[in-house]
Amino acid sequence: MFNIFVNYPSIEEEERILATPTVRAAAELEVVFNARQILNMQKVAAQVPVSEFVIKYATRLIRATRPTDPTAPPFVRQMVDWGAGPRAGQYLIAGAKAFAAMDGRYSVSTADIRKVAVPVLRHRIGVNFAAQSEGLDSVGLIGRLIQDVAEPEVPKYESRLAEPPKEVEVD
Repeated sequence: MFNIFVNYPSIEEEERILATPTVRAAAELEVVFNARQILNMQKVAAQVPVSEFVIKYATRLIRATRPTDPTAPPFVRQMVDWGAGPRAGQYLIAGAKAFAAMDGRYSVSTADIRKVAVPVLRHRIGVNFAAQSEGLDSVGLIGRLIQDVAEPEVPKYESRLAEPPKEVEVD
């Protein structure tokens, strides 16, 4: 689902790692959550509703990663060999639901989609030599997409009260 980047350790951290005995020593583990708690958290996150508006935004974002899609920005057509598939969209939604739940919110926002975009998409977009020659990797490309892909338009509410009242004939 996610591709989490973990950088190399600092020199001090690496020295501690190397100083650690290579003998099999039992690590002391501490229970943070039990199985029931984990399942309950998964159930709560899965039940967070997602509006049609957010789904449309996630769809736009995923489709914009594909160089053959007509909605892809010109820079994607030039710099990407292959883009994200439908599973990436499912993971954008699932990750966004988890973010909303952890934040105590009752629905997913487009901001949640943007928060999970890099870990969900980083390994699902193949940048080509044109991108690499400009120093652009998939993370940088996702950043550009987040700036370029617009949220869907929200239809305006039209009140019938704005119309003049109809005259009614009385007999």
